[in-house]
Amino acid sequence: MGKDSSLAPSPEAVEHTETAANGDRKVDHAYAGTEHQLTFRDVWKYHKAIIGWSFFWAMCAVGWGFDAQVNGAMIGVPSFRRDFGYIFEGQAVLPADWQSAFNIIGAVGQFVGGFICSWISDRAGRKAGLAAGILICSGGIVGQVATTSKAGFLLSKLILGFGLGFYLTLGPLMCSEITPVVLRGISTAGINLGIAIGQLVSNSVIKIFGERTDRWAYRAPFAIQLFFAAFLSAGLIFSPESPWHLVRVGQVDKARRSLQRLWGAQTDISPKLADIKRTIADEAAQKSPSYLDCFRGTNLIRTGISTGVFACQHFVGIIFVLGYSTYFFQLAGLDTSKSFDLGVGVTACGVLGNFCSWFVVNSYGRRKIFLLGMFILTALLLLIGIMDVVPSSGAKWVQASATVIYAFVYFLTIGAMAFVILGETSSAALRARTTALATATQAVFGIAMNFAIPYMVNPDSGNMKGKVGFVFGGLAAVASVGSFFYVPELKGRTFGEIDEMFFQRVPPRRMGSYRIEAEL
Repeated sequence: MGKDSSLAPSPEAVEHTETAANGDRKVDHAYAGTEHQLTFRDVWKYHKAIIGWSFFWAMCAVGWGFDAQVNGAMIGVPSFRRDFGYIFEGQAVLPADWQSAFNIIGAVGQFVGGFICSWISDRAGRKAGLAAGILICSGGIVGQVATTSKAGFLLSKLILGFGLGFYLTLGPLMCSEITPVVLRGISTAGINLGIAIGQLVSNSVIKIFGERTDRWAYRAPFAIQLFFAAFLSAGLIFSPESPWHLVRVGQVDKARRSLQRLWGAQTDISPKLADIKRTIADEAAQKSPSYLDCFRGTNLIRTGISTGVFACQHFVGIIFVLGYSTYFFQLAGLDTSKSFDLGVGVTACGVLGNFCSWFVVNSYGRRKIFLLGMFILTALLLLIGIMDVVPSSGAKWVQASATVIYAFVYFLTIGAMAFVILGETSSAALRARTTALATATQAVFGIAMNFAIPYMVNPDSGNMKGKVGFVFGGLAAVASVGSFFYVPELKGRTFGEIDEMFFQRVPPRRMGSYRIEAEL
C-alpha cells in the first residue's frame, strides 16, 4: 500500500445508502472498504504519529490507575494506619467508616468530573478538557501531600477524584477518534494498559516507601503522581486536537490540518475528512444531542452496553482483588514485606496481561475475549472463597496464586475489552456523553464497593477475608449471563457500519456474523 493512497477510495467504489427505521442513514462503503484494507503494518510504516498520539492519550489513565491502586494499598502501610487510625488488639487499624470515606470521596469527585469534562470537551475541545483535568489533579495531589488531618485529606481526595474523572473520560474518547479501524482496538485497549501501569507504579512505590516509620511512607507515593501530571502537560502542548470535535464545531480547516498531522503530509486525508463530515451531518440532521438522547431509541442499548461492560468489572470484584490485594495478603497471614512483594507481582501480571491483549484483540475479537474472561474470573473468585474455608496452611498461598492469575486474566480480557467496546459502541454525536456516563458508572460502582468492602474485610468489622470471593463470584456469574446476550462483536467495523447495525436493530450477540448488504 503506497504512502499517498492509504485512504483513497478505489475508482469503482460507490456510496451506498441504507434506510433504517429511524430515518435515512448514509454509509460510505467506499471509505469503509479502504479502511478495511488498511493493515497495522501500513499504520506502523506510514502513520507513526497516530500510534504515538494514541499512546499519549491512553496514558491519561496512568494517573487514574495509580490512585485507584494506592487507595487500597495504602491501607497496608502501617504508618498511614497509625497516623489516621487507632490501635486495635495491638495493631494499627483504620476505622472502616473512615476507610470507606477515603476511598469513596474520590469516586464522588470522579462522577462529577466526568460530566463536567464532557461539557468542556464538547465546547472548548479535548485538549482544553485535559488541561483542566491536569490543573485540578495537581491541586488535589499537593493537598494530599501537605495535609495532616482526616478532613483535609478527604477534601484533597475529592479534588483529585474530580480531575481523574477528566482523565478517564478523555483517554478512550480521543483514542477512538484519532485511530483507524485496524488500530482502534489496540489503542482503546491501551487505556487499560495505562491503568495497569499506574497500578504497578503505585505498588512499586509503596513497596519502596511503605515500611518507613515516618509520614513519607505515604506522602511520597502521593507526591509521585505529580510526575504523571508533568508528562501530560508536556505532551499536551504538541498534541493535535480531535478532528471529530473540530468538524462538529465548524472548524473544518483546522480539522484538515489535524488529520494531516496524524496521517502525514503525503497522505490524502480528503476521504477521511469527508466521512467525518458525513457521519456528523447525518446525526446532526436529527437534532442537537443531549444526555436524554443516550436513553432514546437505539441509543439506549448502545448506552447500556457501553456502561454495562464497566459494571461487569465491578461485579467480578476488581476493587477487592486488586485494590485491596496488599491488605488482603496481610489479613491472610503474610508479613508486611511479602504482602508488598505480592502486591507488586499482582500488578506486574496485570501489565503483562494487557500487553498480551494487543495480540488477541484483532485476532479473536472483543466478544470472545470478554466472555472468556468473565467465566474464568468467576471461577477464580469462587476458588478464593473456597480456600478460605479449607483448613490448610497452604490455602493462603493458593489464594495468593489465584489473585496473581486473576490480575493477568482480568487485564487480558474484560479490563482491556471494556474500553474497546466503549470506543466502538457509542455513536459519534453522543460519544463524549456516553463516555462520561461510563465514567460515572465506574464512579457509582466504585462508591458502592469502596463503601462495602472495608466492612466485609476489616478485622474490627465483618472479617470475612477470602469469603468475600463467594460474594463477587455470585455477582460475576450473573454478569456473565448478561454479557452473553449483550456484548457485541464489532471487530473490523467502521463507525458507519456500526451505526447501521444498531439502526437495523441487529441483536448484539449476532453482530459479529451480520453481513451488510454492500459487502455481499
